[in-house]
Amino acid sequence: MKKTYFYAGVSILLWSSLATVSKLLLGTMNSYKVLCISAFFAAVALLIVNLFTKRLSVLKAYKLKDYLTIILIGLPGTFFYYVFLYLGTDRMLASQAFIINYLWPIMSVVFACILLKEKLTIRKIIAIAMSFLGVITVAGGELASFNLQTLFGMLFCIGAAVSYGLFTALNQKWHYDKFVSLMLSFVAAFGLSLIINLAMGTNMGIGAFEALGLGWNGLTVMAIATVTWALALDSGKTAKVSNLAYITPFLSLVWTAIFLKEPINPWSVLGLVVIVLGIFVQLKEGKKQIS
Repeated sequence: MKKTYFYAGVSILLWSSLATVSKLLLGTMNSYKVLCISAFFAAVALLIVNLFTKRLSVLKAYKLKDYLTIILIGLPGTFFYYVFLYLGTDRMLASQAFIINYLWPIMSVVFACILLKEKLTIRKIIAIAMSFLGVITVAGGELASFNLQTLFGMLFCIGAAVSYGLFTALNQKWHYDKFVSLMLSFVAAFGLSLIINLAMGTNMGIGAFEALGLGWNGLTVMAIATVTWALALDSGKTAKVSNLAYITPFLSLVWTAIFLKEPINPWSVLGLVVIVLGIFVQLKEGKKQIS
């Protein structure tokens, strides 16, 4: 059980750095460049993991249709999610962006109802309403003063949450090897963002600081955190381990305060609490159905 919490702790620690590192990188480059190079590092890291665990042999069993399906179900989580999150983070406080991003568990419930034909219950509707109330609480003060930057930032972050919720539901519907499919999805995200950067005429050169940040983003946040989380889920009780993920946005507030000097806004904390409570309202229903 100690190993389970160690793996989960590594993932939470790494994921919580996403907002801070992204904000720093976005100060010197555009969202597509950040994603392009980060996705490259992630794909290489996952290739090494798959080589080491001898998972690449499953590729022989996949047909062209399988490859296309893997890429299509992967892009919402490896391309659109990060593009929207970076665009949102670039327009508002990193702490606010990351909190709004935590709508994704509720979005996964919405898409499970649409794609997996799960029943939309009163409890789920309450959970969805609470989560969106939390978003309005996070950005409410600036929205009330008609801050368009914050409005667009909020919409982009909601787009990120929708994308990852869709990604989660799609992966429940199709069952491919999770590490191999994630590797292929990051390869596709790298290729797509590279094409966009070339079309925009982006200078793809990076300095030492950018290389360090992009390496951290791709190797640890995108790749290692995903692997250690999967190991945590495989070695322990899924429900207990999954609940630990909600420590991440609270820890992220600490990093943005220390490294970005962003004040911890009481309204942001309150909004985050409302969002997480909405998630737990829905989770409680799942526990009742299991029992």
